Amino acid sequence: MTEKTATQAAPVPSDHIMGVYNRTPLAFERGVGARLFTTDGEAYLDCMAGIAVNALGHANPKLVQAVKDQAEKLWHVSNIFTIPGQEKLAKVLTDATFADEVFFTNSGAEAIECAIKTARKYHWAKGHPERIDIIGFDGSFHGRTLAAVNASGNAAYLEGFGPRMPGFVQAKFGDMEGLKALVGPTTAAIIVEPVQGEGGARSLTEQQLQALRRLCDDTGTLLIYDEIQCGLGRTGKLFAYEWATDAAPDIMAIAKALGGGFPVGACLATAEAGQGMTVGSHGSTYGGNPLAMAVGLAAMEELNSPQLLAHVREVAGYFTQQLSGLQERFPDVVEDIRGKGLLIGIKLKTPNREFMQHARDQHMLIAGGGDNCVRLLPPLNLTLEEAQEAVAKLEAACEAARTQAKAAA
Repeated sequence: MTEKTATQAAPVPSDHIMGVYNRTPLAFERGVGARLFTTDGEAYLDCMAGIAVNALGHANPKLVQAVKDQAEKLWHVSNIFTIPGQEKLAKVLTDATFADEVFFTNSGAEAIECAIKTARKYHWAKGHPERIDIIGFDGSFHGRTLAAVNASGNAAYLEGFGPRMPGFVQAKFGDMEGLKALVGPTTAAIIVEPVQGEGGARSLTEQQLQALRRLCDDTGTLLIYDEIQCGLGRTGKLFAYEWATDAAPDIMAIAKALGGGFPVGACLATAEAGQGMTVGSHGSTYGGNPLAMAVGLAAMEELNSPQLLAHVREVAGYFTQQLSGLQERFPDVVEDIRGKGLLIGIKLKTPNREFMQHARDQHMLIAGGGDNCVRLLPPLNLTLEEAQEAVAKLEAACEAARTQAKAAA
């Protein structure tokens, strides 16, 4: 190989990026609120929010200020030292939830890894090392690490990465009788998204969440909720499990909105469930560093605001009404409206990838999903006026989908 000279042109970045994403040819250079602006100045209404990450919008002033203030003081120190921001954010999270303790991570997948390890270590500490099985559900998505994809319900994510790991079992989403039959003497935990994201915006009912809790109590099984996408205000309550009474988990993984775009995740647990996680049993280099904690504290102050949660419920109600109208007007395009709060799924009769392009043609960004769905995951502070604009763009996308389907017939 010849050595590069200073006069050679810089390589195209995509030539040197691992090809694991099927990227759309859109590049954004800045964002404000619910708007993203491309490098050539075109504005897009962002109803994807980095897949439920930018829950407070782009360049949120409070988060920007938190980053600036902390960046001038201290970014990172090792977890062998006390980090005051961790103590503060952990107290905010435990005060607001079922949990007694928190482990901070950089991502949702890491929070899931911690949750799985916590569940297995609990049974080991109780004298039952044989209880290692984690029961997940079809259509679920818990991240891309090997343990997370084994817990998830999409076999395609395991393809080429060796055999399925032992200790992971799959149940049918919503089938409580089938689930009961799978719980046995080697079961450690049940892991579930109260509202599935990637799997097509399917949600468990209040009764199903309560039945899960009773099943776990009756069998000594730990209940893990994955609220990485559906939590932190997305459904109109701080966490989706709160819609059901007496259905709190033993362990919960969160991330995405927790940093509002900055990488922050967390695994929450009761003191009972976390008793096996003793010194040396887990760790993270970057997890919980001072910069991440400053952003997380600023984000939580907004996300746990009664005013914001009420606003989410109001905007979600508007979307539910308007999208039901779209379904009535375009029965050849829209099959079903799903989800909860501002985790909205639109199940389509036309290909969802084509519909996403129709939306982009209207300068609107939406996410894909399983079961031929598209998802609306807008910032939680999306205004009613912006919601009206989104509905108008979706209507135009439906018109385009109908025209394309007729032309292909």
